[in-house]
Amino acid sequence: MKNKLFISDLDGTLLNDAAVLSHFSRKNLNKLIKKGLKFSVASARSVFSIKKMLRGLKLKLPVIEFNGAFISEFNTGEHLIINEISPQIKENIFFDIIESYPFPLISSFNGKKDLLYYTNALNEGSKWYINDRKASNDKRLKHIQSLDSTLDESIICFTIIDKKSKLERLKAILEEKYGEEVEIHFTENNYSPGWHWLTIHDVNATKDHAIRELIKITNHNLDDLVVFGDDVNDIKMFKDASLAIAVSNAKQITKKYADLIIGDNNNDSVVKYLLNNF
Repeated sequence: MKNKLFISDLDGTLLNDAAVLSHFSRKNLNKLIKKGLKFSVASARSVFSIKKMLRGLKLKLPVIEFNGAFISEFNTGEHLIINEISPQIKENIFFDIIESYPFPLISSFNGKKDLLYYTNALNEGSKWYINDRKASNDKRLKHIQSLDSTLDESIICFTIIDKKSKLERLKAILEEKYGEEVEIHFTENNYSPGWHWLTIHDVNATKDHAIRELIKITNHNLDDLVVFGDDVNDIKMFKDASLAIAVSNAKQITKKYADLIIGDNNNDSVVKYLLNNF
């Protein structure tokens, strides 16, 4: 196990239901990393949020953020790899979105820093997220009058938040028009129940694609890869790994691709597995 590369999802896997890395997990992960454990995370979160969630954890490897849109240094936030939405289609996607949803959130990189743009909150789900970012003092968050100007930057992700039934039609339109050029995720926000998120990334912005790049950086290969996850966006990395481990609270469809199922995310199950097997 000492030559293995361990990659864990965050929400619902390494973090508990309160989106917290427990003292037990932080303390023991640091001990294992000091002993040589090669460990990192792959998350739909931004590196800003990852650093906040994992404060005090002494990660040595780059992290995968935005479902693979970025591979970034954990301590500095510097992006080693950027998978932006193709400049050839980002305007078309934008205008298709605003026909139905005039106020999406847009995550971008302007060459120097990450930004999270918003104009108006369309509903309570959007308000929850904007307020959550404000409460976290997220430096990316920027209110602007018009979103059109953001298209001059590298667009990393479009995010639309609404009730499931209202988003399904837009999802179908985007999949039909851009299915081979983008990666679309559609999931309920566990921390704001009832509100679904539709996110659009570049087709290369996936956890499995980013992990293959990280493997090159760390001089590993797929035979060394052990992954932990719980959700649909973890399935592609499950397929690539030599050992795919699901927590017991994982979605049933994700468990189908797991080689092993351990305890749930509220019981430090990822770290307990590492303590027993590293």
